[in-house]
Amino acid sequence: MIIQLTSTVTTPEKETILQQVKDLGYKHTEVTTQRGHYIIGIGKAEFDIRRLGHLKGIADIHRVSDDYKLVSRKWKVGKTVVDLGDGVVIGDGSLAVMAGPCSIENEAQVQGVIEHLVGNGVRIMRGGVFKPRSSPYAFRGLGIDGLKMWYAQARKAGIKIISEVMQVSQIAEMHDYVDVFQVGARNTQNFNLLDELGKVDKAVMIKRGISGTIEELLYSAEYVFAAGNEKLILCERGIRTYEKASRNTMDINAIPILKEKTHLPVVADPSHGIGIREFVAPVALATVMAGADGVIYETHQEPEKAASDGQQTLDFEESARLIGQLRRAHALLREF
Repeated sequence: MIIQLTSTVTTPEKETILQQVKDLGYKHTEVTTQRGHYIIGIGKAEFDIRRLGHLKGIADIHRVSDDYKLVSRKWKVGKTVVDLGDGVVIGDGSLAVMAGPCSIENEAQVQGVIEHLVGNGVRIMRGGVFKPRSSPYAFRGLGIDGLKMWYAQARKAGIKIISEVMQVSQIAEMHDYVDVFQVGARNTQNFNLLDELGKVDKAVMIKRGISGTIEELLYSAEYVFAAGNEKLILCERGIRTYEKASRNTMDINAIPILKEKTHLPVVADPSHGIGIREFVAPVALATVMAGADGVIYETHQEPEKAASDGQQTLDFEESARLIGQLRRAHALLREF
């Protein structure tokens, strides 16, 4: 069960509630986030929920059978909206578009991408400064100096930044220069990293693991929420299967399923989902029609010269066309 406490709960009131939970034979965990104070009760005993619901200090109480309780839609039917500030939100019913290169390479590249995004009304730029690469000899990013340069350029243009954090030690140095911490597919079950991201007051986007299930993605989000951070976004980016015709198998089924299971925003990454440049746009459009709250994809001035993932990266002309198509698809979807 989930007990949501009032903002004015007193210590004696909370102690009474906790004692009642113990008397039911339930184990409890307290969770305090930016938005609320909760008691998570774990147990199997049946009881009349009114036994607790009348107690002073309780704002709401819910039975939640899912093990991923806090991110479950069974207790919070309203959607979570992630507000990045300056009018940039994800999950409010509008379509969030996030675009940029796989890797941040240099200042000229950053400025070119920003100009492209601003010209097309896109407010969130993606890019990597710490790159997890399969080969140790591939380009692995510009690091924190590259992030600071990118941040300076983005702030001038009113652009928000989403970038991947790979390890706990990077959180503090990245904190002031990102708006969304991205947890990549390889780190979805890095529970130490998830715990630490739960302690920051910044949005976190968690990508589905390379071979991860939908349930495992929800458990990963539960780690961050339980550690104190409600500013969560889930990302379907395709999974590894036996199919070799594409980089990954984009699980579009996951989008409506996640929307049914959780109150968190769900976005799609078609660039990694299929990994083939000419098919990124149709897959992106399919994810919008499936109900995605946003789309994140890769774009570069000259994909053929990109330091990484050029084969799945759109040039600016293709990107501008896709942005228009995404908005038209979203408008069409809202008519149904």
